[in-house]
Parts: sequence; structure tokens; C-alpha cells
Amino acid sequence: MDRINQTFVKEFILLGLSGYPKLEIILFALILVMYLVILIGNGVLIIASIFDFRLHTPMYFFLGNLSFLDICYTSSSVPSTLVSLISKKRNISFCGCAVQMFLGFAMGSTECLLLGVMAFDRYVAICNPLRYPIIMSKVVYVLMASVSWFSGGVNSIVQTALAMQLPFCENNIINHFLCEILAVLKLACADISLNFFTLAVSNMVFLVLPLLVIFFSYMFILYTILRMSSATGRRKAFSTCSAHLTVVIIFYGTIFFMYAKPKSQDILGQDSLQAREALISMFYGVVTPMLNPIIYSLRNKDVKAAVKYLLTRKAVNQ
Repeated sequence: MDRINQTFVKEFILLGLSGYPKLEIILFALILVMYLVILIGNGVLIIASIFDFRLHTPMYFFLGNLSFLDICYTSSSVPSTLVSLISKKRNISFCGCAVQMFLGFAMGSTECLLLGVMAFDRYVAICNPLRYPIIMSKVVYVLMASVSWFSGGVNSIVQTALAMQLPFCENNIINHFLCEILAVLKLACADISLNFFTLAVSNMVFLVLPLLVIFFSYMFILYTILRMSSATGRRKAFSTCSAHLTVVIIFYGTIFFMYAKPKSQDILGQDSLQAREALISMFYGVVTPMLNPIIYSLRNKDVKAAVKYLLTRKAVNQ
């Protein structure tokens, strides 16, 4: 009976980099600047893709979804992280932790699917250009994006519900900046084999399958590009692919490093492990969304022209 009475946790304590106070100040300034860049960069891309009819294509529709997703993901975690870094307030309510976990997992799952869908879009555009308007019609690409969002949300509901229904006894200290699912599962005082099984299935569906789609899409794209006789056409195709591949490498590289690392790495000292995982979390949660509009969108000539057009029109109207 005593054990049962101790299983309800009202709040969690997020350690973050509590053992490195000087590093916290530097991290606060860096995260704040990067968060502002995320809001501005992704916000500009969303506005441009909505108001400029030249960007009303599947490619920029998916980019707009990706930008909106990055804003939602960072806004669900970065403000609370900034508050904890500057005020040393590290507690988060049980419900707040559940919401943060749900949003983070949902956005991550959805982004995996969106990157796979975007690779398929590039495959059709380069390998089947004449059939592109038919295959990637408005109904099709809107449905693909909707399924990505819906699937990511359902996956997150399942994972969050399974994690938060576990008994946590008296341990409520999370060795992380956020309510990240693996960090929370470490606190459970019950069998978590079901959680790890569902996580493994989730990784297969939302990590491995989209990655296979990306891999085979780019194999066909590379084959098609190498057969092109026009040097200009090859450069243009390579430019589009290199931007998307850069985003994929950064996103998936960080994900696999965080969730597929060998267990032997945990033999490192606790302090070093804590600092390393916190910094990796910052890279995944802040740096990647900041780089997405820069390397994939804001360097694009069409986006630059759209932004310039919108600014010019606004200036004329004033």
C-alpha cells in the first residue's frame, strides 16, 4: 500500500545544465538568438508561400508545413528552457510535462514523414516531370501532408499515454532540459518493456521507412541526373537535392545519435553524460529548426524573389 501511495508525482524537476552555471548563461544567450532566428526565418517563409502565387506548388507547400512545424516544436520547449536557464526555476507540472512530451514527439514524428514526402516530391519532379502535375495534384499533396500530421499526432498520443501512466515512485528528477520520453522512462519504477517495444515499432515506421523512401528516391534522382545532357539542368537538380539532403543528414544524424546510440556509451561519467545529452538536445531542438529555412529555403532564388516582392509591395502600399 505504501508503494502505491508513492507512485503519484505532481511535478518533475528538469536538471538541464544545473552543474554548469556559467555555461547556462552562455546557453541562454545562444538559444534566445537562435529562437528569434527560427521565428523570423520560418515566419518569412510561411508568409511568402501563402501570399506569393508563384510558390503555390507542392514543394513550397511542404516547406511551409515544415516551417510551421519547426515554429510549433521550438515554441513548445524553448520558452520554458529559457525561463529555467535564467531564473533557475526547474520544476514542471505533471500535466505540463505530458503536454511537452506529446508536442515534441508529435512534431518529430511528423517531420520524419514530411522529409520522406518531400524526397518523393523531388523524385517525381525530376524523374517524371511530364507526369508531375498529375501525380502531385493539389488533392494528393494536401492529403500527404495531412496524413503526416495525423500519423505523427496519433503516434505521440500512444507513446505519451503509455509513458505517463507509469508509476514514478519518489523519483521525479529528469536529467534533461525537457520532458523527453527516454529521460522520463528512466524514472519509472515498473516494467517498461511495452514502452520500448512500441518505441521500436515507432522508430521503424517514422524513422526507418521515411529514410528508405529518401534513399531510394535519391538513387533514382541521381541516376536521372547523370543521364541529363544539359549541364544547367544537372546543376539545378543537384542544387535542389543538396539542400534537402543537408536537412535530412542534420535531422536524421542527430536523431540516430540520440536514440540509437550504443548502451556502452553510458559508462561515461554522470556529469559528462548530462552535459553531452543536454547539448545534443539543444542542437536537435534549436539548431536544426534554425538551419532549415536557411539551407533549404532562404537560399532559394524563388523564395528570395517572393520575399523581395512582398517587401516591395508593402513599401508601395505604405
